[in-house]
Amino acid sequence: MSIVSRLLSVADLDDAATADAHCDLMCGVYNPAQARIEAESVLETMKKYNASDDDYFKTRCIIIKEQRAQLAKEHLWVLWTDYFKPPHVEQFPQLHDLFWRATKAAGDAKKSNDEADAQKLLDLVDEIAEIFAETKK
Repeated sequence: MSIVSRLLSVADLDDAATADAHCDLMCGVYNPAQARIEAESVLETMKKYNASDDDYFKTRCIIIKEQRAQLAKEHLWVLWTDYFKPPHVEQFPQLHDLFWRATKAAGDAKKSNDEADAQKLLDLVDEIAEIFAETKK
C-alpha cells in the first residue's frame, strides 16, 4: 500500500461528502454597502476640497480621498472575485465590464479632484448594488 493510499484510508477521504459553496464564506459577509460608503466619502471629500482655500486642509482632503478611493476599489475587488460567480455573469453579462469601469473610476477619482469623477464612481457602485440585490432574491 502506497503512502498516499494509507493517508487516504486514514483520512477516509474516499467517502467524503462533496460540498458546494456559492462564495468563499457564507453570503452574509458580502455587501456593496462598504464600497458605497467609501465612494460617498470620496465625493464628500472632493466637495470639501473644492470649497476650501486652506492649502493644509486641501492636502489632508487629497490624502483621505485617495485612501477612500483605494478602499472602494478593494471592496469592489472582493465582491467581483469572491461573491460573483459564473452563473451571475450569465444572468448579468455586463457584470465584468461594470466592475472594470467601477474600479477604473476609483482610480480616476484618486487622480482628480473633479466631483464628476467621484459621482461616476458612486453611480457605478450603485449599479453593482442593484445587481447584487437581484442575486439575493
